[in-house]
Amino acid sequence: MNREVVKCGLFLLGGIAIGAIGATVVCKGKLKNLKPVASDVLSHCYDVREKVLEKADACREDISDVFAEAQAKSEARRAAKTEVLEEAPEEPVEAPKAAAA
Repeated sequence: MNREVVKCGLFLLGGIAIGAIGATVVCKGKLKNLKPVASDVLSHCYDVREKVLEKADACREDISDVFAEAQAKSEARRAAKTEVLEEAPEEPVEAPKAAAA
């Protein structure tokens, strides 16, 4: 597990370094043709993000529907059990007979 943490940390630091270098290059204007391409890529990323969020919302709604149905079935089953117990006639409890000595 420790190696995984170090590996993820190194990837994070590498991403931060590459992002910082890229931001510096773009801000200084050395790659003027990069801005339109970057904005186009980012706009597509936003579109993908919206589609993923829509799918996640749909899945969340489906899962909540399943849980609601399961809860309703559970409550119906409990109600049926209590009705059966209430309808069952209670048998009188006989007192134990005293043994004749």
